Amino acid sequence: MSASPSTPATDFDPEALRGFLGGFLGREVRDLTVAPTSGGMSNPTYFVTADGWRAVLRKQPGMKLAKSAHAIDREFRVIGALQGSAVPVPQLYHYEEDPGLLGTPFYLMEWLDGRIFTEYALPGLAPEQRGAIYRSMAATMAAIHSLDFRAAGLGDFGRPGNYFERQISRWSQLWQQYRKGDADNPDLDRMLDWLGPRIPDSQLLALCHGDCRIGNLMFHPTEPRVIGVLDWELSTLGHPLVDVAFNTQAWHMAPDENGGLLGIELAAEGIPAEADYLEDYYAAAGTTERLSDFHRVFAMFRAAVGSAGVAYRGELGNSTLPDSAQVGRRLAGAYARRGMEIAARSGL
Repeated sequence: MSASPSTPATDFDPEALRGFLGGFLGREVRDLTVAPTSGGMSNPTYFVTADGWRAVLRKQPGMKLAKSAHAIDREFRVIGALQGSAVPVPQLYHYEEDPGLLGTPFYLMEWLDGRIFTEYALPGLAPEQRGAIYRSMAATMAAIHSLDFRAAGLGDFGRPGNYFERQISRWSQLWQQYRKGDADNPDLDRMLDWLGPRIPDSQLLALCHGDCRIGNLMFHPTEPRVIGVLDWELSTLGHPLVDVAFNTQAWHMAPDENGGLLGIELAAEGIPAEADYLEDYYAAAGTTERLSDFHRVFAMFRAAVGSAGVAYRGELGNSTLPDSAQVGRRLAGAYARRGMEIAARSGL
């Protein structure tokens, strides 16, 4: 997981990082390696090794950014607030707001050794291991939502008012920016029309991760437990069942749709049914409010718009992934189609 300091995969000059690390570590850095992480993270993320010292560097992309997007200062703040809490996060080392060093602000954090699973089917694991992985994931999500965010200094981490109204307004505006034409994704438009008159009046408020899927969790190298929650870019104070709806999208998506579970014999594979998984979460979180199809459709709507954004940036050449335009459009269509399937069978 290392690369030459001159690797073209970095969007900054590694020699500038060498000079910065020399001052940060208090010694000359002779052997520096920088390697981009794999995956579809919208904020460029790199493994850094400096004479044996290791860290992960996360930065804003070097492109024109949408308002409030790629907010790594918020990431750094929330991870800092969670240090020592029941929510496992990496240790933080440094936040650098000066864009003159690496082209954009960045931060350094602990390089965790563990496993990341991109498919909810967890290929290669024994059935009993899969069940334990799911229980740990549910408990970790409950720990995020049970956090006393005010005591953690995050009382101002979100805006007042109806969370769903704000979110639908924001993401519908983004959709107007990302769409290619009236016929681009009609199911996404239908989801938006379906959601508007069904916004619930709920006062639940919690710290939300914003993209609470299995691929954003680091698991112990050998044990079935979460050791780190990653990628806090979309975190805010909001409705916790939105996180739950994101986390359970896999039960409504196919394996080729972001690693979903549809069509898999869950019991034989040691994977809980959605209802059983939700009961594990409810018990750990202590909440009495239950996930509804509104939350599910809302999560599909946001994921569809987010995927359309990936495609939009890819079409503009503002992506590090060569096939992001094609993948983004395909996933935007899949999320919208699955969202309308849920809406069509919903009793709401």
